Order: sequence, then structure tokens, then C-alpha cells
Amino acid sequence: MKKILFTLFIIYSFGLNAQRTDYDWKKMDPKQRKEVINNLSPEERKALLTKFRNNMVMDNLNIDPSDKTEFTEIYNEYLESQKQIKSQFNSNFNPETLSDEEAKAKLQQSFEVGQKLLDNRKKYADKMQQVIPCQKVLKLFQSEGMMRDKMNERKPHRNNNSRPKQDP
Repeated sequence: MKKILFTLFIIYSFGLNAQRTDYDWKKMDPKQRKEVINNLSPEERKALLTKFRNNMVMDNLNIDPSDKTEFTEIYNEYLESQKQIKSQFNSNFNPETLSDEEAKAKLQQSFEVGQKLLDNRKKYADKMQQVIPCQKVLKLFQSEGMMRDKMNERKPHRNNNSRPKQDP
């Protein structure tokens, strides 16, 4: 939870405003921020994180103010589409407990989902280039990868205890 809060505060340090304008996030101490965030409903928390993420992306890419609305719509649509595609693959399984047939089917499914993600990324890269230059689209995808890597570093590895230890 502290890491999520820390990420939120870093994002805010880029001069972002919270969804609720009655909070002055910069003047709050970490304890107050945590309390405010914990008192938000899940929907409000999700909206706040979405707003922070969008503002961070806009600032990072230096999107022209006249293009922000259109780009934000495309970007959110892209993220939702990627999320829907990813939901087609359940990665919460132990490969060592699968039969050969099940493992082959799961592997094939992972390739199909990966291809759908790639195709979707290409589709939205084309859409985004209608609003921002391709250099900024490339920068977006590059920063997206870095953010994903950072999040994965902070995530506890779920399957560590579910997989049997292998002998060297």
C-alpha cells in the first residue's frame, strides 16, 4: 500500500491535480494522504488513479493542450482494449500440474493472446498517430514498458509458493 501511495505522490509532484479539488495534496502529510485515499470508494480511487496516470502520460509526452482530450480518449480506449484482451488468458496456474495436452493448449492460447495484444497495439498506434507524432507514440510505448517493469518489481510474486521446488 505504501508503494502505491508513494507512486501517487510522485505523480502528483509533477503538478497534477486530484479529482477532488478540495484536497491540497502537496500540503498534506503522508498520513493525511493515506487517510483520504483510504476513505475514497473503490470507484473514486480508480478514477483518481486514472486521472493521475493520464496526467502523467500527458506531461511526459508533452501533449499539446488542444490534443489532450482526443488523445486521452484514444489512450483510455487502448488501455481498456488491452485489459480485455489480457483477461482472456488466466495466468494463475502451475504448468507442472498440466498434462501435455493441457500445456500445449495453454501455450497456444498464450501465443494467440500475445498476437491479439500486438495487433491491438498496432491498431491504436495508428489511431494515436492521427493526433500525436509517431515519436511520441513510440515514447508512450517505451514508458509504458518501463512502468510495467517498475510495477512488476514491486509486485509480490504470487506463484512462488505454489510451484514445487526443483532439485539442481
